[in-house]
Amino acid sequence: MAINLNPYINWRGQAREAMEFYRSVLGGELSVMTFADMGGTAMGVAEDEVDWVMHAALSVSDSVLLMGADHPHHVPGEPQKQQVSISGPAEDEATLRAWWDGLSEGATIHQPLEKAPWGDSFGMLDDKYGVSWLVNIAGAPAAE
Repeated sequence: MAINLNPYINWRGQAREAMEFYRSVLGGELSVMTFADMGGTAMGVAEDEVDWVMHAALSVSDSVLLMGADHPHHVPGEPQKQQVSISGPAEDEATLRAWWDGLSEGATIHQPLEKAPWGDSFGMLDDKYGVSWLVNIAGAPAAE
């Protein structure tokens, strides 16, 4: 059995929209469970929040799983700024660049995806849902 470490992002009422956006960019299969599905107001969730996402999972591949949920007001604390890193080898450059292009829609670009001093291509952005993404594409292997 493999151990996985998966990003879990929280929003305040935007989880469904954000996760559907990520599905449109990354592909994969999205499953969504709302607070209403699990008892809604009986769980202490306000009536106007029962249709919020209790848990969503976007399964893109065996190694890419993105999860998220809405943070209802009755739960202490606030959703924190989230940061997700995606990296891959040079042979996956086309896929990684397509993901970058999709995530860039409505985003604030902090570092364009371009050749970095360490030889890889690297970029940073904050997407339209406030999530920071770091994308790193390994440089081509050195010729022997």
